[in-house]
Amino acid sequence: MNQPFATRFAASPARIARLALTALAIALLAACASAPRRSGVAPSALANEPARAPDGQATAANDVLFRAMALVGTPYHWGGNTPAGGFDCSGLVDYIYRNATGLQLPRTSYEMADMDVRKVKRMAALVSGDLVFFGSRGRISHVGVYVGKGRFVHAPNSGGTVRLDDIDGPYWAEHFAFGRRVLD
Repeated sequence: MNQPFATRFAASPARIARLALTALAIALLAACASAPRRSGVAPSALANEPARAPDGQATAANDVLFRAMALVGTPYHWGGNTPAGGFDCSGLVDYIYRNATGLQLPRTSYEMADMDVRKVKRMAALVSGDLVFFGSRGRISHVGVYVGKGRFVHAPNSGGTVRLDDIDGPYWAEHFAFGRRVLD
């Protein structure tokens, strides 16, 4: 009963780590929401939507977002699936989910699109952590991870790097097929 105040209310290292990760998540989401835009390009119509996670999966969604945002800037490499070797789109998505949640996803964007999980047909219905698929003529050719507020992380092409883009930008909106809710 006569313990010093600091001893009675000292936080455990695990609690401090959780608080630090939560603060980092808030900072990353704020940075995403306020990232500078190129002049002459309209901001995403979804930018003012509230950030949402799948019901009961906020912690897993935050882990996915942390992992995804930490990989922005990693070089593209066809067939790549590690930060050291670079990523292609499906290698990036599998790496994020495997390391953030322990889930191992199929290897190709086409196989990921064919998973037996909830399909999200409208961009406005996406939540943080959803997989987003793009293609044309009914063929899936690209996948990324939706982070919220109209943005997604993906490994777009040779010579590029993992980056954050507006899902409703001119190219991506035209090629958006659907999303998949892996964290349901």
